[in-house]
Amino acid sequence: MNPTRRDLAAAAVATIAAASVQGQPSQAQPSQAQSSQPVRNVVLVHGAFADGSGWRGVHDQLTARGYRVSIVQNPLTSLADDVAATRRVLDRQDGPTILVGHSWGGTVITEAGNHPKVAGLVYVSALSPDAGETTAQQYNGFTTPPEFVIDVQPDGFGFIRPENFKPGFAADASDADAAFMRDAQVPIAMAAFSTKLT
Repeated sequence: MNPTRRDLAAAAVATIAAASVQGQPSQAQPSQAQSSQPVRNVVLVHGAFADGSGWRGVHDQLTARGYRVSIVQNPLTSLADDVAATRRVLDRQDGPTILVGHSWGGTVITEAGNHPKVAGLVYVSALSPDAGETTAQQYNGFTTPPEFVIDVQPDGFGFIRPENFKPGFAADASDADAAFMRDAQVPIAMAAFSTKLT
C-alpha cells in the first residue's frame, strides 16, 4: 500500500514530536519540568478555503498513537485573527506541543510559533514567510495553474470557483470528499495574504 499524504503528515508529526524535547525554541525557554516532558500534544492548523475537518485523517492516526490532538478553526478573517485563534488553542495545552500548519496554516504557525508551549513546528505543504515578508511574496515566480481560480467577492473575501474546486484545490481527494470540501469551503479575507509577518 502506498502511503498517502495523510499518512506521511502523521508520521512526520510523530517523528518530530518524539525528537523535539531538546529542540525548544530559544526565545521560548520552558520551565525545567516542561523541558523534560515528552511531547504528547499536537496542534493542527488548516489552510485557506478549508476548515479543520480536513485534518480528520491525521487526527485519527495521531490519537491512535497516543497523542493529544487539537485542531484550530481559523476564522480566515485576518492573519492576526488566525494567530489569535491558534494561541487560544496553544494556551489550553498541558505541556510542550508540536504546532503543525498546512498551506496558509504555515504562515499562521510561523507567526504563532514563538508561543512558550511550542516545542517545534511542522510545515505540511505549507508557506513560511520570514519576518517582514507576506504570504503573497511566497508565490513570486510561480505560475498559478489555470484550474485554481479564486472568485473575490465585493467584501474582499475569496472563494475557490466551485466548478474548479476539485482540479484546482483537491485533486488528490475522492470525488465525494472534494464535493464536501467545495460545499464547506471557508472564504478568506484576501488582504490577509498581504500582511507582513513580525
